[in-house]
Amino acid sequence: MRLAVVGAGAIGGTIGASLVRAGHDVTFVDADVDHVAAIRTSGLRIEGPIDAFRVAAPAYVPTEVPGTFETVLLCVKAHATAAATQDLLPFLATDGHVVSAQNGLNELVIATIVGRQRTVGCFVNFGADYLEPGVIHYGGRGAVVLGELDGIDTARLRSLVTMFRQFDADAKGSNNIWGFLWAKLAVGSMIFATALTDEGIAACYDMPAYRPVFTAIAREVLAVAEAREVSPEPFDGFDPSAFMPGVPQEVTMRSLDDMVAFNRRSAKIHSGVWRDLAVRKRRTEVDAQLGTIPGLAADVGRETPLVSRIVEMIHEVEHGLRTRSLENLRELDELWRHGAAEEGS
Repeated sequence: MRLAVVGAGAIGGTIGASLVRAGHDVTFVDADVDHVAAIRTSGLRIEGPIDAFRVAAPAYVPTEVPGTFETVLLCVKAHATAAATQDLLPFLATDGHVVSAQNGLNELVIATIVGRQRTVGCFVNFGADYLEPGVIHYGGRGAVVLGELDGIDTARLRSLVTMFRQFDADAKGSNNIWGFLWAKLAVGSMIFATALTDEGIAACYDMPAYRPVFTAIAREVLAVAEAREVSPEPFDGFDPSAFMPGVPQEVTMRSLDDMVAFNRRSAKIHSGVWRDLAVRKRRTEVDAQLGTIPGLAADVGRETPLVSRIVEMIHEVEHGLRTRSLENLRELDELWRHGAAEEGS
């Protein structure tokens, strides 16, 4: 297959390099001129415990891309989705489609620009990090799922799944891609909370003191999904049904244990959110991911106070007004307990 990968960072670089190695004609597109220059000069190098190899492939900044592509993988940060989708229009074939391999509900944004029928959903949960121009660290395998937005089976979807299996043999198609995306959004909300500390993802999930608030965070998001008539899907240790109200505590703890085990198998200890805050010192995806949840909740008569507070706290860290520490989880826990007490009074 001939395709363009827009955003050659952690997600796009890892997938795209694997597809180059499998024999596909891949063109990388990235706004980082240093990253593009490094790929042109020395190729794209994947390193880490999962795989280590280097590939040669053409790379361009968005305004330089020659020709058109039937398949475009969009792998940019969520807050860059709208701009990147506009940038890819000149090299998206008239009968082409965009596959959103990102975190968040970015398919909603893409569809408003290229059209719903030209947008394909994609859920990814593997662990990877951009290290430096031309170098990506692939730290842990995770679920990969594709699906048409209306849930139907198509030849296009089957072709894409076949291609993605050359990146991960367990990649699959689903008639409920929104269920996977909302489930990832619930876990993503928990991950943003872990990024308010300097502890790793697994370490945070494993702390008995904070398991109740992590449960409450996931439950907020899942309640919105349920109200919007979406059925969240399980993946990589996360069982949405284990976080529903009234479920026995031991069932929820078992899912959290499974999530700890999954994350401990990865060499990627911290999230990309944490890297943005602690290493790259740049703006995170919080508004484009978690920031959309309160509005979607309000549309169905729900409230998400924990998610809203996480968004505020991430912004405070971004602006140097808050330090990363476990005290932030304590604050979220107090907010949850106060809300729970008010509900019970």
